[in-house]
Amino acid sequence: MQPSGLPTNPDFSSQVDAALAAGDVANAVRLSRQAVAAGERDPFLHNLMAWQMVEDGDPRGAELSLVQALAHSPGDPHLLTTLGLALRRQHRLSEALEVFDTAIAVAPGYAVAWLERGFALHQGSSLNMAANSYHRAIALDPGRSQALAGVAAIAAAQGEYASARVFAGRALAIDPGDAVARCAVARCDIAEGAAAGAVAQLRELLAEPALNAENHSAAASLLGDGLARIGETAAAVVAYADAKSKLAAQFPYLVALEGHRQLADRLDQHIVAAGPGPWPVVAAGETRRHAFLLGYQRSGTTLVETILAGIEGVAALEELPTLAASQAAFLKDADGLQRLDSADAATLEPFRRAYWQRVADFGVGANAKLFLDMDPLKTLDLPLIARLFPAAPIIVMRRDPRDVVLSCFSQNFAASPVALAFTSLKDCARHYDAVMRLQASCLARLPNPVLEIRYEELVNDFDAVTRQLCDFLGLPWSEALRDFSTAARGLDVNTASVGQVRKGLFDGGGQWRQFEAEMAPILPILAPWTEKFDYKS
Repeated sequence: MQPSGLPTNPDFSSQVDAALAAGDVANAVRLSRQAVAAGERDPFLHNLMAWQMVEDGDPRGAELSLVQALAHSPGDPHLLTTLGLALRRQHRLSEALEVFDTAIAVAPGYAVAWLERGFALHQGSSLNMAANSYHRAIALDPGRSQALAGVAAIAAAQGEYASARVFAGRALAIDPGDAVARCAVARCDIAEGAAAGAVAQLRELLAEPALNAENHSAAASLLGDGLARIGETAAAVVAYADAKSKLAAQFPYLVALEGHRQLADRLDQHIVAAGPGPWPVVAAGETRRHAFLLGYQRSGTTLVETILAGIEGVAALEELPTLAASQAAFLKDADGLQRLDSADAATLEPFRRAYWQRVADFGVGANAKLFLDMDPLKTLDLPLIARLFPAAPIIVMRRDPRDVVLSCFSQNFAASPVALAFTSLKDCARHYDAVMRLQASCLARLPNPVLEIRYEELVNDFDAVTRQLCDFLGLPWSEALRDFSTAARGLDVNTASVGQVRKGLFDGGGQWRQFEAEMAPILPILAPWTEKFDYKS
């Protein structure tokens, strides 16, 4: 993003303008640093310096500098937009979006703010909302190649390959080197039978020294997909691992947090130490109907959500932090878990209200016939669900653990503590094992009604399994549910599975066998679960 603004000090700004006009950004930044150090308050110079700090890998330093600049120039849309960029690069997406919205409120015609808002939403996997922001940026500045490329990337991820090629072509006509647009074309080629050509193009892109870590991660992940399509599985595993390492390198502060697997282990140890027997039930005053849909990443939760969301009166949210308040209060340490175990009705009620407030904030009204809270890894929240909502039905998705682990390793997830648990096949297997151990401990104690659904049975005997699902939730079944892929196009589905769900039923069972040699070292870790869930062949 090239910064912009309104320079006011001729002593510094004219020199900076001259350097930028000559294409000498490095000198312009150097002059801006000198000006700021000398006490210059010109927002343009502060913005240029901070923007370069972000590009140089110091978003936190840029944030601090921008906060000081905004104290002297409150409401400056350029400073605000660069601040949002700095926050986004730290994966503080909610804060970044608030700042972008503030910038847009001040300057609704500022295309860069809309573009950066799109980047933040895209990074957080809010694909449809991101596309809307990109389109606003394009409407304001039709030559904004990054916005065109963003639309192309989203269309390709959603399986809209013709549209993806159109927007990628427009972006590449402006900037032939745009990595996002090139990746979008490669994704289309892989999906449409031209994987060998995509592999060659992606290798060429990855060899470019100027490619940043974010785009490197995306390109390496696609390279793995292309190599898998042409049968080069060992090379595909190397490419996927490269993608994961670049992802982790972008967010070192996430690496420093308690790992997702470590959290699952800690919760399980506490539950096991507490001994057998169900969690004590404290009746909830809230009578709204809702259900939780969980399981594990890539286990089929998006498919089930999409099917159920097609029923009139069902409202669904996917992978959103509806339990954030209770997580902060009870899951951060051992003392919190002990407080949760002994909490009475008066203690729990504020957290129930906080849950429903979050649901409302995310746009679900109280008049829904059924609210479906879909999040494959809300397994870690089962202790909270049991105490806060002991009557809420829980649907647990099952899929062959070997296919699940392979899919998690090969998928290019947005940065998060969970994504950093998938940096190698071994890490994926260990994470799956930890989460399944916790899930088993929780299911043995839950007061809630539970239904387990097997992905493979759902795609091969759709009517029988969906009838069972509807009966469990007290919902009407109809033949219209079979047309869920058409309905999915009108839903704001943002998970990594959206492209596949929009194509209809797909039996993804047994994909791991192509990688059997590469997965051999981790199969013993998964063996207890393939046995327990009856995936023996």
